Amino acid sequence: MRIADICEFYSENGGGVKTYIDQKLDAAARLGQSVSIIAPGPEDRREQRAGGEVVWVKSPTLAPDPRYHIFWRSAPVHEVLNDIKPTLVEASSTWRGAWIAAGWKAAAPKVLFAHQDPVAVYPQTFLTPFLNAGTVDKLCFWFWFYLRRLTARFDSVVVGGDWLASRFENYGVKRPIHAPMGVDKSLFSHELRNDAARKEMLLACGVRDPQATLFIAVSRHHPEKRIGTLIKGFQAFAKDHPAGLYLIGDGPSRSWVEKRAAEAPGVHVAGPVRDRERLARLLASGDYFLHGGAAETFGLVVAEALASGLPLIAPNMGGAAELTHPTYAETYRAGDAEALYDAMLRIKDRDRNTLSLAARAGANRINTPTDHFQILFEHYARLTEEKRVARAAA
Repeated sequence: MRIADICEFYSENGGGVKTYIDQKLDAAARLGQSVSIIAPGPEDRREQRAGGEVVWVKSPTLAPDPRYHIFWRSAPVHEVLNDIKPTLVEASSTWRGAWIAAGWKAAAPKVLFAHQDPVAVYPQTFLTPFLNAGTVDKLCFWFWFYLRRLTARFDSVVVGGDWLASRFENYGVKRPIHAPMGVDKSLFSHELRNDAARKEMLLACGVRDPQATLFIAVSRHHPEKRIGTLIKGFQAFAKDHPAGLYLIGDGPSRSWVEKRAAEAPGVHVAGPVRDRERLARLLASGDYFLHGGAAETFGLVVAEALASGLPLIAPNMGGAAELTHPTYAETYRAGDAEALYDAMLRIKDRDRNTLSLAARAGANRINTPTDHFQILFEHYARLTEEKRVARAAA
């Protein structure tokens, strides 16, 4: 089977999407599939990879974040599809890329893999906790109408989490398929915990007390990740407890994050860590994983933290919340710094070793990337066969 993935938000300097696409190509190589990633880029270029290829289509820069480009014209993408002749086409966003995929005139089945809930990413981020999430959803009735209209043009809709499948179904998307995403447990492990790395992170935070609590957060610097909430909640905690907050990531809000961090003793903005092995060592060497995003469809970095043996402090909404459990996590109202502070106090009062053991057990219940892609590719194979049979009968 040859799959063409019209991947609107893939970038060589990206974060979670890049990690996912790298895993997808690796899984395709191992599972005997071929995947062509069609992505907007600075130039037309074709790059061969194990498991398939990345086809860059020259496209304008995305204004809010120059690391990314955005599809504009459909014709260049359709030309690539005509050349590839895929067995199945997947669109991985609900925006321009999805309409380009839906508009391609070919018999191949088309799938929308919704990797984002735009209502959670933008309106809920900016309007909660001032308004409750349900009220924001009702105000965004226009988006649900748009989503129903868009998804009606696809043969199948796939999501990475149970919560998003239920959410979309509640707003009229027909039978979304749940393909649980996965974490690389061969890379992320509590066994990588290193006292020297922990000490270095604390020192980077300006904290010299080796007994201080080390919180670590990994996320793109973007409003949806609510890093300001993390810093504010940490400031309240650090007033009475020696602690450091080590922030890993990059993005369009980087300068704002750095400004906020400069006003908060104990917070260090480490920038991006592209070496996955180094990231795994750093995660395993933290004490607790702090998370602000409430809009992820899965929460890959949260799963990586669990596999690293880190107890979680996460919002009560979204993909991150789906990965929490009372045995190893404390949750708080999304976007509420005071509630976050209370959650930090609660988890600090619990036995960390017990929490860490439970976190590792929780990670064992999460799929590996191979599990995820096997489920996904099997669904695509069934869909392709069903469409072939329907065409033959017609």
